[in-house]
Amino acid sequence: MASHIVGYPRMGPKRELKFALESFWDGKSSAEDLEKVATDLRASIWKQMAGAGIKYIPSNTFSYYDQVLDTTAMLGAVPERYSWTGGEIGFSTYFSMARGNATVPAMEMTKWFDTNYHFIVPELGPNTKFSYSSHKAVNEYKEAKALGVDTVPVLVGPVSYLLLSKPAKGVEKSFALLSLLSSILPVYKRSSPRVTNEEVQKAAAALKGSDHRRATNVSARLDAQQKKLNLPVLPTTTIGSFPQTVELRRVRREYKAKKISEEEYISAIKEEISKVVKIQEELDIDVLVHGEPERNDMVEYFGEQLSGFAFTANGWVQSYGSRCVKPPIIYGDVSRPNPMTVFWSKLAQSMTSRPMKGMLTGPVTILNWSFVRNDQPRFETCYQIALAIKKEVEDLEAGGIQVIQIDEAALREGLPLRKAEHAFYLDWAVHSFRITNCGVQDTTQIHTHMCYSNFNDIIHSIINMDADVITIENSRSDEKLLSVFREGVKYGAGIGPGVYDIHSPRIPSTEEIADRVNKMLAVLDTNILWVNPDCGLKTRKYNEVKPALTNMVSAAKLIRTQLASAK
Repeated sequence: MASHIVGYPRMGPKRELKFALESFWDGKSSAEDLEKVATDLRASIWKQMAGAGIKYIPSNTFSYYDQVLDTTAMLGAVPERYSWTGGEIGFSTYFSMARGNATVPAMEMTKWFDTNYHFIVPELGPNTKFSYSSHKAVNEYKEAKALGVDTVPVLVGPVSYLLLSKPAKGVEKSFALLSLLSSILPVYKRSSPRVTNEEVQKAAAALKGSDHRRATNVSARLDAQQKKLNLPVLPTTTIGSFPQTVELRRVRREYKAKKISEEEYISAIKEEISKVVKIQEELDIDVLVHGEPERNDMVEYFGEQLSGFAFTANGWVQSYGSRCVKPPIIYGDVSRPNPMTVFWSKLAQSMTSRPMKGMLTGPVTILNWSFVRNDQPRFETCYQIALAIKKEVEDLEAGGIQVIQIDEAALREGLPLRKAEHAFYLDWAVHSFRITNCGVQDTTQIHTHMCYSNFNDIIHSIINMDADVITIENSRSDEKLLSVFREGVKYGAGIGPGVYDIHSPRIPSTEEIADRVNKMLAVLDTNILWVNPDCGLKTRKYNEVKPALTNMVSAAKLIRTQLASAK
């Protein structure tokens, strides 16, 4: 019996690719150094699969950032703003599309179907010119062949690529992306003789053939909460995490390995939290976060403290670029033996008179970013997690934390592919979230956050979550989220569509952020709009975070002044 797999983890057992990428982006190593790490990783992966006896070994499953972006490079479908002049696409153009640069923002990013894998969304139109501009697939096939390994090249199919794309700016939304099929087929044929015109034409032909009890009062409740917390119009906040330095990672590793005492660990984390709080106060941010220096990952951190979870040592899964996580395994009933975040949140709140957000990961996100036991329905496991988080929420509230954020970054990811199953999933997913905070006082403000996914088709379920404030990625998505509100969807709760892209090192100006906020105010009321980044700041550096947040706060103050003078 022949064996075959369609892909293999590409970060490396010790996250070699992650550290090589970040070193290259920081200018600490050369392109040759990065390519050497990548070449060694590919060789070891192919040899391991061959040694395991796999007959059909895949190639072209490796990527420096994302396989959809690799396909864009192969097709030469580079948007004009990146000033690419032709020829083989190199790292400069490739990473500019993924991360932006000093003058040009990155392309839109969204999630691959129902996973946490992020891909860079192609921008195509009738004037897009295609050319064979990246020989990566063929080169990697030859590379494996030289090692004595015969591989099966894996490509994102041409129909899938087109359907995952979006019309470029200025192109009608009704533009038929599949009309470009005949234009990209010649490039596909050059990159892989296994893709035939007949197969693609066949695929193209086949494609043709809640409870509102609290929600009704949420806007009035939000006004009362903001006055109680002394928040201005257009309050500013950060999402959660702050930069995770090498020193912080070292401290956590040494504490886990029992190389430093608990007292030394607490002292180091306390010092970092104090630094984060001081920075936010100096920047004049209204609602603060403690920065999460004690946390490794937003799911792993909680799973390690909940019963029923197990973890691998090196089971790294790529999310995008250099970002990777170790999904836990839920093997038994879930419960919370002890408080998980209360000590750190209370410590942070004691350092400031401003509101300090308690930061939690929601039950649906913990479920969807884990390997889940299959001996009971997923919703039962999710309800168990929700009840555990509910205890944490209540302990935070009892500890004096008046703003609690319960992130549901992965709510959209669990949506079944079959439309007939959507309603049932959304019902129990929303119910799980509401379980977590059903016992809090009306004076406690509940936030949630969702990132980098298409929420337009589930906006009514998001409203039914009944959070007081929701923050959602917006800056990379051409403000598609705002189109929902332009089309008449009524939303009375607080909302913070992100004002700048945290997955790019680019620092937006005050004017750019102010312009984005003004576009939001064209469709949202001033009393519900919050100003915040797209997502957490963990992947950024302090020399990027400080000026970006400074400009964000300045933009909010500028618009407050304009609004006051217009009255």
